[in-house]
Amino acid sequence: MLGVGIGAMALVVVLSAFNGLEKLVGSMYSSFQPDIKIELKEGKTFHLDSLPAEQIRAIEGVKFLSPSIEETILLKYKEAQYFVTAKGVTDEFLDMSGLDSMIYDGTLKLKEGNVNFMVLGYGVADQLNVFLNHVFEPIKTYAAKRDATVSTQIHEAFNTDLIYPSAIFSINPEFDYQYVVMPYDYTSKLLQQKDRVSSYEIGIEDDENAEKVAELIQSKIPIQYKVKTRYQLNELLYKTNQTEKWITFFILTFILGIASFNMLGSLTVLILEKKKDLHTLSAMGFTRSAMKKTFQLEGMLISIIGGGGGIAVGLILCLIQQNVGLLKLQEGGVSPYYPIEIQLLDIISVVLIVAVIGFICSWLPTRWLLNKNSQFERN
Repeated sequence: MLGVGIGAMALVVVLSAFNGLEKLVGSMYSSFQPDIKIELKEGKTFHLDSLPAEQIRAIEGVKFLSPSIEETILLKYKEAQYFVTAKGVTDEFLDMSGLDSMIYDGTLKLKEGNVNFMVLGYGVADQLNVFLNHVFEPIKTYAAKRDATVSTQIHEAFNTDLIYPSAIFSINPEFDYQYVVMPYDYTSKLLQQKDRVSSYEIGIEDDENAEKVAELIQSKIPIQYKVKTRYQLNELLYKTNQTEKWITFFILTFILGIASFNMLGSLTVLILEKKKDLHTLSAMGFTRSAMKKTFQLEGMLISIIGGGGGIAVGLILCLIQQNVGLLKLQEGGVSPYYPIEIQLLDIISVVLIVAVIGFICSWLPTRWLLNKNSQFERN
């Protein structure tokens, strides 16, 4: 019973932990990536007017539509230099993204009057030694000129400008050490890409309808453009997480099955110990079928009590973690404690696994031992 309970508890806790991790990863990516993204199948940039923006906005479910341009640039702050991917966006991007919830330090803003501001990833700020409480000079930005020739003069090879940092975001190392967010107008001017974009980023009302909305958008734009949902943009990551979850599920199910062999052994011993009593019952007219049902019922009760208790304890531990946060994560991260999410389908799966294993472990010894004894031939 104890083995079944521990196995069931482990299944509930581990599956809920994987669910929480998947939700956390999804929330991290949603804070920087759009629900849907439109970009060229071939090429890097296209003109703002190449797509029917108003028709896309009119599609049911579309809430935000923001142009975006991305390119590698060089940042220099005092003596430190670092290459980053500059992401030029409009204020609409800030409205649809969850970047404000990922701000580690400072105030999220891209423009104030005529002054342009930059939002840096935590890793970029670390590489440049930028501390918002001690910023007395702007960051210099360098972008290669499109028509530049080989030259030893920086002003002949690069477009340069100045920009002040306003905030630092912390999502995950993939973004923190690579990206800075800047105003679209400032970025397009620096890159000599006026009125050109790398992509259109779209926010929708309901994430569940992302694929349906993406199909509608694809039907209204030229074939040289591709439309991808956030899941498709990070398909490998999501599939890897799901694969790890179900591999772990099957491993723990196997361990639960091994632990249930204790119950199988206990029932076998019990039947052998009750051999004399079974003779007496048989002589009194108790059929072999009734004997089987009696021992099978006992085995199922052990599974139900052990498995039910384990599931209950697992749910209690998950609820405590959700509301109290016993397991802490690194301070300053995207979540203060390890995420947990209980899903009904997982609980149903665990209940079914416990029931099936309990049935098998109670059915095998009763069928084999009672059939083996010729004394119990009456039905």
